Amino acid sequence: MSVAFRRDGDDEHLEPKFEIPIPHGPNLVTARGKLLIDQRVSELEDEIAALLAEGAEQSRIDATRRDLRYWQTRQITAEVVPVPSGETVEIGTEVTFTLNGKQRSLTITGDDEADPAAGCIAFSAPLARAMLGAEVGDVLEFAGREDGIEVIAIAVVPAPTKA
Repeated sequence: MSVAFRRDGDDEHLEPKFEIPIPHGPNLVTARGKLLIDQRVSELEDEIAALLAEGAEQSRIDATRRDLRYWQTRQITAEVVPVPSGETVEIGTEVTFTLNGKQRSLTITGDDEADPAAGCIAFSAPLARAMLGAEVGDVLEFAGREDGIEVIAIAVVPAPTKA
C-alpha cells in the first residue's frame, strides 16, 4: 500500500521544531532586562489567547507557545544584578574605551537585553568579558594584543522605572 494512504498528514515528514536554545551560564540581567523579560512574557500570553480566540493555525499557536516557554524559562532563572558602583566595569555600566585606536562606548547587559546595533552587548560577549572588572585607565589584552583595550570612563546606567 502506498505511503499516501497510510499517513495522517504532511506534518510527520516536516523537520522537527526544536526549542529555542538557552544561553549557557547564569541568567544575569539588569533591572531593565528583567522588566523587558516580564513584558515579553505578558505579550506572548496575550498573543496566544488572541490566536486561540481567532482559531489560528496550530503551527502559529505552537510557535508562539515555544517562544513563551523560552521567555518563561528566562523569567524564572533571571538573576537581577545589584546596581554597580561605577568603580569597575560590571553588568549595568556604560564603558567608554579605545579599541584599535578608536574610541567607543558600550553598555554591558544580560544576554537577552543585548542589542549590539544599539550599543548594548551581553556580559558573555568576548569584548565584555575582556573588560569586566577593569577600572578607568586600565590597559587590557584583547584579540592577541596586550594593549588592545584602554578603559577611558565607566558610568552607571540608571535603572528604569518602566520598560
